[in-house]
Amino acid sequence: MFAIITGASKGIGKAVAEKLAAEGFDVAICARNVQALDETAAAIRQQSPRAKVLALPVDMGDKQAVLSFAAAVRGEFGEVPDILVNNAGIFVPGAVHEEEDGHLEKMMAVNLYSAYHLTRAFIPAMKAAKKGHVFNLCSTASHKAYPNGGSYSITKFALLGFSKNLREEMKPHGVKVTSISPGPVLTASWEGFEGPADRLMEPADVASMLWAAYHLSPQAVIEDIVMRPQLGDLG
Repeated sequence: MFAIITGASKGIGKAVAEKLAAEGFDVAICARNVQALDETAAAIRQQSPRAKVLALPVDMGDKQAVLSFAAAVRGEFGEVPDILVNNAGIFVPGAVHEEEDGHLEKMMAVNLYSAYHLTRAFIPAMKAAKKGHVFNLCSTASHKAYPNGGSYSITKFALLGFSKNLREEMKPHGVKVTSISPGPVLTASWEGFEGPADRLMEPADVASMLWAAYHLSPQAVIEDIVMRPQLGDLG
């Protein structure tokens, strides 16, 4: 069994990769930060010595880099991943009418197009094999607009739309598709947060939910998951 997790050097992606490796999966991970990625790969190998780990630095905003990563994964593990986790993304708050020119395009490339291109690289083989599970890491910002959401919220709405369309397309083919929309999680996006620790979820919470959604019978699928801190949204 093998899984692909993008944006896996820290936060949710790292927690998911660690969880899946611990459950017996080989993992292919990527991120932009080479040092952080290498540290994550080393941690996974130490925690799960039997897991094969492919860790490659990738700019997920670059289509050719995404396709090259897909080719490397196929060469190492094969055509049909058991799990594909589209987690790579960037968070920059801002207002639509105040953002710099080109900001939306950059956010779209990382937050949406990377998932689109990587999924398209593997979905034909998954469809033919009638197996596999695609997880798209969306956000509560995918469901509700909020002040200062700007391009980030736009891209997350789009990623949820992509997930819903893919789910409809894959229904007859045995490939599961699930969107996970977490609220505030203790990741780099919330560095500097000065509120109580219990106002943020932990990355491992998301990893546990992903595993629970994967670990169902073949005839069952969870389409959409929304997660929030017990005390609700911030702000």
